[in-house]
Amino acid sequence: MKLHILHAAEEELSEAIQYYEDITPGLGLRLKNQVKQGIHWIEANCELPRIRAKGYRRVNCKSFPYYIAYLVRHDEIFLVAIANGYKRPEYWMKRKSLA
Repeated sequence: MKLHILHAAEEELSEAIQYYEDITPGLGLRLKNQVKQGIHWIEANCELPRIRAKGYRRVNCKSFPYYIAYLVRHDEIFLVAIANGYKRPEYWMKRKSLA
């Protein structure tokens, strides 16, 4: 399957990495690595997480309050958000139309 990462999701990740790096050097790198692992897992297992009521799937980061929200359409995966689960849940829903 081909993976597409929306620009807004890339920006969210960059901002989150910078935020954690400002708190403690190396912490942002840990977040980046967890997200990378999550993306690799999604590429290998994209159909396993349940489809949520609003039509997307998600994978949670293990030690950060972030999740990776994505859609599977035909033979493509659209990563639509790297979202903070504590802030405005599902604020990114309008992006589904971009996938």
